Amino acid sequence: MADTTAVLRRRTPERSPAPPPGAGGLLTGLVRTARPKQWVKNVLVVAAPAAAGELFTTAALARLPLTFLLFTACAAAVYLVNDARDADADRAHPVKRHRPVAAGQVPVPVAYAAGGALALLAPATALWLCPPAVAALLTAYLGMQLAYCVTLKHVLVVDLVVVTTGFLMRAVTGGLALGIPLSRWFLITTGFGALFMVSAKRYSEAVQMAGAAGATRALLTEYTVGYLRFVWQLAAGVAVLGYCLWALEEGGVPHAGLLPWRQLSVVAFVLAVLRYAVFADRGTAGEPEDVVLRDRALAVIGVVWAAMYGAAVANW
Repeated sequence: MADTTAVLRRRTPERSPAPPPGAGGLLTGLVRTARPKQWVKNVLVVAAPAAAGELFTTAALARLPLTFLLFTACAAAVYLVNDARDADADRAHPVKRHRPVAAGQVPVPVAYAAGGALALLAPATALWLCPPAVAALLTAYLGMQLAYCVTLKHVLVVDLVVVTTGFLMRAVTGGLALGIPLSRWFLITTGFGALFMVSAKRYSEAVQMAGAAGATRALLTEYTVGYLRFVWQLAAGVAVLGYCLWALEEGGVPHAGLLPWRQLSVVAFVLAVLRYAVFADRGTAGEPEDVVLRDRALAVIGVVWAAMYGAAVANW
C-alpha cells in the first residue's frame, strides 16, 4: 500500500502556486487597463480641423498626432484610477473580474501610481507643446472624469451629460490645438450626436438587463427603458436638425463645384443616423466603434458621407 501511494505521488506531481506576474505581465496588464480598444474614440480630435478644411495643413500634421496621444494618456489615467478604485467590486462581477487590476495582474497601488503619473504628465506636456487652452481642457477633462468615477456616475442624467461632454471635449480639443473657431452648428451636431450614441448604449444595456438584478451599471435600475428611448430619439433629432441647418444655411461658402455636396451630404448623414437607430431600437447598440465596424452598410454610408462632407468643405 505504501509502495502504491509512493508511485501515485511520483505520477501526480503537486501543483505549485502560479508565479506572480513579472515585468512583462505587469506592463501588459497596464496596457490592457488603459483600454487600447477605446483609443479609437480619440480620433475625434480631427473633427474640428476636418470640418474647417485644415486637416492636412503643416500645423495639423504636427499637432494633431500629439493631441491624440495626450488625450489617450488622459483617458488611460482615468481608466487606471477607475479600475483601482473598483477592484473589490469588479472581483465579484462575472466579466469585470478578468480585468488586470481585479485579477491581481496589476497591483492596486501600481494602477493608482500609473494613473496619477499620466494625469500629471499629459497636461504638463500640453502646456509645454500646445496652446494653453489645450492644457486647460485636458485638465478639465481629467477633473470631470475622475469626479464621474467617484460620484457623478451615480447621479441620474448627470452621468449621461458627463460621458457626452467627454466626447465633445475630444472634438473641441483639435480645434483648440490649431486655433480654429468652432461654429455653433459643429458644437450642436457633435454634442447631440454624442448624446445619441451614449443614450443608445445605455438604452441597449437597459433592454438587455430587462429589469434583472446585477446590472453592469447600478444607475440603470433607476432609469426606465422608455426614458432612455426618449433621450436617444430626442438627441438624434437635434443632431440631424443642427446638421441640416449647417448644410442649408444662407451665409455659407457659395457653391462653385460640380454638385451641391453640402446639401447632398444631408442624405448620407440622415441615413447613417437611421441605420444606427436600428441597432439602438433593437437594444444592440453597444460601443459606438463596435456598431460601426460590425455593420458593413453603416460603414459604407459613413465613407460616402465623409467623401461628400470633404467635397463640401473643399468646395469642389
